[in-house]
Amino acid sequence: MKIALDAMGGDKAPAAVVQGGIDAARELGVSVVLVGREEDIKPCLDSSNDGKLPISVVSAPQVIAMDEQPTIALRTKPQSSIVKGLMLVKLGEADAFVSAGSTGAVGVGAYSILGCIQGVKRPAIALLYSTLTGRALFLDAGANADCRPQMLLQFAQMGSLYMQRLFGIANPRVGLLNIGEEETKGNRLIRETHRLLKDAGLNFIGNVEGKDVYRGVADVVVTDGFTGNVALKLSEGLSEAIFLSIRRALASSVATSAVSPSLLQGVLTSLIGSWDYSGLGGAYLLGIKGNVIIAHGRSDALAIKNAIGFAKQTVEQGALQALLSGAASKQ
Repeated sequence: MKIALDAMGGDKAPAAVVQGGIDAARELGVSVVLVGREEDIKPCLDSSNDGKLPISVVSAPQVIAMDEQPTIALRTKPQSSIVKGLMLVKLGEADAFVSAGSTGAVGVGAYSILGCIQGVKRPAIALLYSTLTGRALFLDAGANADCRPQMLLQFAQMGSLYMQRLFGIANPRVGLLNIGEEETKGNRLIRETHRLLKDAGLNFIGNVEGKDVYRGVADVVVTDGFTGNVALKLSEGLSEAIFLSIRRALASSVATSAVSPSLLQGVLTSLIGSWDYSGLGGAYLLGIKGNVIIAHGRSDALAIKNAIGFAKQTVEQGALQALLSGAASKQ
């Protein structure tokens, strides 16, 4: 399997990204194609790679910055790492593309270069996350700030197929994120989406409040990209603040505690690991005719390696084929 990796994407690129690619090639049994500026990649590669790993470099002299307007950047930078990485997937020279770069540029680029699955209006960023009972899928996490009810219906349909194929859930529970459980609650978009989901033939459990998202009441939680991105970043910030507070409390009280400091540290590390975004590494761009994984902009080498691992799992388990088959069955 060959995974194209945007070596220039993310706050810690290229060093951490290249290292993540090296670790993935060494540990996960995949070939990694580093896409980016050769003069920036080669020093990182030479310092860590023994030359025997299945790693290659595709030159992409241009870089799309996080603050650039995606549509303009893609048009004016056709030799960017994002464009060239997506082209590798389009041409069948890579099985998946992973990037921690501009989410907007990756999303718009994938939409224009790879296109959407037939019948899908817009792709959605589908994020797997930990709950008290296992894993669930949250979408849209930021690809579409403005949505229509039909788009949210498609997110639910694609998310349900995705969870069936990747996790073997026969009839995934689908919830609609709302400010209350009652059917009459919410804005016009949510109320109209609720009506569509009731008649869609899905295992629709109704509205899900924010407090229930992490309790595992649903296998798929659907919302628009604006709400989803705000909820995602609020969750990240809150979890980081909580874990930092726990660390500080442990550090100040460990001297008087009867519990072993190493035991406390081990428990905390395990707890953080189960909720940390770096454990999974990325989110799937659902609805695109190609496997595209969007990694966190703050990704370190571990997160990049895990994002590549997630891409490998997605390809191996045929998530794209399941979505294509599902779309074909509706024609």
